[in-house]
Amino acid sequence: MASAGIKYHRFVYVFRRECRRLVSRPLYLLCMVGAPLFCYLFFTTLMQSGLPLDMPAGVVDEDMTTTSRQLTRNLDAFEQTAIVAHYPAFNDARAAMQRGEIYGFYYIPRGTSAEAQAQRQPTVSFYTNNTLLIAGSLLFRDMKMMSELASGSAARAALYARGATEQQAMAFLQPIVIDTHPLNNPWLNYSVYLNNTFAPGVLMLLIFLITVYSIGVEIKERTAREWLRSSGNSIYIAMAGKLLPHTLIFFGMGIVYNVYLYGFLHFPCNSGILPMLFATLCLVLASQCMGVVMIGTLPTLRLGLSFASLWGVLSFSICGLSFPAMAMHPVLQALANLFPLRHYFLIYVDQALNGYPMAYSWVNYMALLLFMLLPFVIVHRLKRALIYYKYVP
Repeated sequence: MASAGIKYHRFVYVFRRECRRLVSRPLYLLCMVGAPLFCYLFFTTLMQSGLPLDMPAGVVDEDMTTTSRQLTRNLDAFEQTAIVAHYPAFNDARAAMQRGEIYGFYYIPRGTSAEAQAQRQPTVSFYTNNTLLIAGSLLFRDMKMMSELASGSAARAALYARGATEQQAMAFLQPIVIDTHPLNNPWLNYSVYLNNTFAPGVLMLLIFLITVYSIGVEIKERTAREWLRSSGNSIYIAMAGKLLPHTLIFFGMGIVYNVYLYGFLHFPCNSGILPMLFATLCLVLASQCMGVVMIGTLPTLRLGLSFASLWGVLSFSICGLSFPAMAMHPVLQALANLFPLRHYFLIYVDQALNGYPMAYSWVNYMALLLFMLLPFVIVHRLKRALIYYKYVP
């Protein structure tokens, strides 16, 4: 009992020591509280509308008929497209797009209406700047849909002229009616798609950096031995006492983004918020343990921070958010499992979007648990580094 009491007091001493270090250095609070809050607000307000709206586009109308003007007005009525300029010639519109004034333009050649009425299959063209992928893709979608609607309208008028009824004309133009139902994100909202991974991803990156920094700076400032002595030379007490204040703060930031996304912004959360809070706690603990492994493997502050930055940034690309993991090279698919954010992303899809029971994601929870066990592999090497390593600037 006495031994347990001594260990407890040592743990409390290390815990208080770390709390004093946190409040004595503004860098900690800035990175642990200020940076996450800023990123949450920045990304959600940046994509507040869900998709970019009223992206500038141009029109080259050489036909100058009632039909072509109606086509232009209908294109301008699309939510993502705003017709901001009419150009007299193709070269003028191309030059405007090259200058970055518009993201695309719609070209209606002379005689389009007359050829459509004579059923001679006129050609309209549209050009988009796909250097900017989202803007180019959305404008391409609107212009393509407008062209298809115009084509259908011309074909319907021709069928009416031949005496077809509306039902016969529609059956000919669209023999199979497509009934689409986008699941989980029916609004096709980019904010829902991106921010549910950006927020925990940024938090994970900051956990990597702060965990590595808080241990690495002890080595750099030659306070590591004093820190270890205060724990009774127990690396386990030293690590637990140092990291617990970080865990509480970072989990608090995790609660904030969960409440903000699912409670305030009303993003889809079909399983309820409690499973997502548990997944967030698992992500925080797994990220801290990864940070311990990073500084234990490379017990130099600059190398440890470089390792943490690289691993954190790669997580956004390989977790499956921006590019589906199943379409990656098999080697990359295997490597994706080495990133905690990948498993959190899969849990989010299962729990928040699909509303499956937590047991459905047991593989991903076990993977996060394995990340939490990794420090036990490196802990003795880290202890030797705390005692014997000499920092070289």
